[in-house]
Amino acid sequence: MKRSARIRIALLGFLLGPASAWGAILRSRSAAGMPGSGAAGANGSVPWNILVLLTLLTLLPSLLLAMTPFARLLVVFHFLRQALGTQTTPTNQTLIGLSLILTFFLMQPVMANIYDAAVVPYEKGRVDAMQAAELGAVPLRHFMLKFAREKDLALFLELAKQPRPARPEDVSMRVVMPAYILSELKTGFQIGAALYLPFLVVDMVVAAITTSIGMLQLPPVVISTPLKILLFVMVDGWNLLVGSLMKSFA
Repeated sequence: MKRSARIRIALLGFLLGPASAWGAILRSRSAAGMPGSGAAGANGSVPWNILVLLTLLTLLPSLLLAMTPFARLLVVFHFLRQALGTQTTPTNQTLIGLSLILTFFLMQPVMANIYDAAVVPYEKGRVDAMQAAELGAVPLRHFMLKFAREKDLALFLELAKQPRPARPEDVSMRVVMPAYILSELKTGFQIGAALYLPFLVVDMVVAAITTSIGMLQLPPVVISTPLKILLFVMVDGWNLLVGSLMKSFA
């Protein structure tokens, strides 16, 4: 098969999803008379790694939310926007993009460990796909266990009806993943509530002053919003917030 035909098939996989791309690959291999076409092919070999890779691409958004700091960062940024009183500024796309960049920054050491532990042996043919997935799960499990609360782990151990493990490394991913995302949501709400309080004080002070001088027809938010933005800019709020969030994962 020519290289251009393979490129078109790959693009088709990204557009139509794993099932359609898999069918397109099989049809193209059958038309070219290559081995591996049909159910098992002439020599019984099936490129399962392509199927696994395309399937993982569809699960990538869910994995990003459940197994990385993305959820905590996005929750905190949305709390900040609500506290400032700027309804759509920064936009959702800006906050999601910032969260993605910070998530990549935090997860880069973990991804490097996964690459060394799983991808390199798989590329060299020392392990198969399932063994590579098990090896790659070890650094990710270690990262999630570091930030998952014992209370949440105990809850999902009870729900899964699994015995209490002797070591943290013995906790299954089935328990670690929901416990981690629950812990991240709780931490994000805690940081967001603490972030909200100073701006709430500004709102209360402005509302008390405007009411005491008889400015009943002027909404307090008209005055408090510029003051909150000015206060946030003066203290270099973005630098302080992002720095504190990054240190919370240290």
